[in-house]
Amino acid sequence: MVSKKKYILTIIVVVLVTAFLTLTLGNVFLVEIGQRVVLSEEAYTEMKDMYEKYAKQESVMEIAKRDFLYEADEKKMLEGALEGTLKALGDPYTQFMTKEEFASLMQDTEGSYEGIGVYITASDDNKILIVSPIEDTPAEKAGLRTGDKIIRINGTEYTADKIDQAVSIMKGMPGTSVTLTVQRLKEDGTSDISDVVINREKIKIKTIKPSMLEDGIGYIRITTFDMQTAEDFKAAYNDLKSQGMKSLVIDLRYNPGGIIDSTVGISNMFMGEGVVTYTKTKAGEVEYYKSDKAAEDIPITLLINEGSASASEIMAGALKDTQRATLIGTKTFGKGIVQRVQRFGNDGEGIKMTVSEYFTPNGINIHGIGIEPDIEIALPADAPGYGYEFYDTDNQLQKAVEILKEKMNQ
Repeated sequence: MVSKKKYILTIIVVVLVTAFLTLTLGNVFLVEIGQRVVLSEEAYTEMKDMYEKYAKQESVMEIAKRDFLYEADEKKMLEGALEGTLKALGDPYTQFMTKEEFASLMQDTEGSYEGIGVYITASDDNKILIVSPIEDTPAEKAGLRTGDKIIRINGTEYTADKIDQAVSIMKGMPGTSVTLTVQRLKEDGTSDISDVVINREKIKIKTIKPSMLEDGIGYIRITTFDMQTAEDFKAAYNDLKSQGMKSLVIDLRYNPGGIIDSTVGISNMFMGEGVVTYTKTKAGEVEYYKSDKAAEDIPITLLINEGSASASEIMAGALKDTQRATLIGTKTFGKGIVQRVQRFGNDGEGIKMTVSEYFTPNGINIHGIGIEPDIEIALPADAPGYGYEFYDTDNQLQKAVEILKEKMNQ
């Protein structure tokens, strides 16, 4: 939690640093006389203005403590001020995180947590949108789908601006249950709203799912990109090669993204020397993520759909722009911005902030647009599933195999 002392100390430090820089750059010096410090008029005015700006927050808190009918917790108000500062930016991906929220996020990137197993984001109408349920988790088993919107949790309404609170409610001890009120859009443009009861479990995310298909065609599904994904992918790839793999299907359907370094590490295996992606900040700072000369010479098809987002789109964009793979499926989600997560202060809190946008090797930013496949083919709405376990009904995977057979016969 953020203490009043910490909040005020932060303001004082900012004021003093600003004043110091102003005075130093202007060749004017602070003069200390006994217990007093003599400032220039310009520095004094700047410090006074800054004090008055932050004094409003202190005044509001004092009014609340004096007049609010119920308890006015000072620590919670200070924490709320920090949350509100970032929320006011209007970006659903930017947020202040409490100690518990920051620890939870760090745990998620390691590949396990306790909850229902679903990736969510903010929709354009300020609702909680399901990007994709995680395979073999309670959310998928309960029938949640990409595009569903969570309206209420345990009877309480949650909108996208309360997505962090929603996440904390959905997580919980294994064996307990949570009730989601879900809105699902139908083909005729109307929507159904229904309650779904889901039992929480210990979620261990298995990000790599390999299999050998027919005629030396390997298959690797990547469910998300966490810290171990690249290494796990390489191990699965080498195992398939030892079994005689001659071409490969990479399945990114319903993969909501994750860590950039993981997707770059996998893309690097196949691209040869070049740029996988690059990011650009508001200040125009550009960071390139490059691949080296070494590349696996093997035909590749890449499966994508509307649930493929963020880091998945980085890989899809890189392999498409460099003509290294044939993309099959439907248009991707369209998340082309990058968030940086950092610890804030000394009490375990954190900040997640959108700091840059990423571009494909050809300089394309797909945020809000998505990536079009080379061959568009939709999975039937009544398909029982997707992936190698459902090969007989997975027309997208069948098409990917067909294309690889054609390439191998050329």
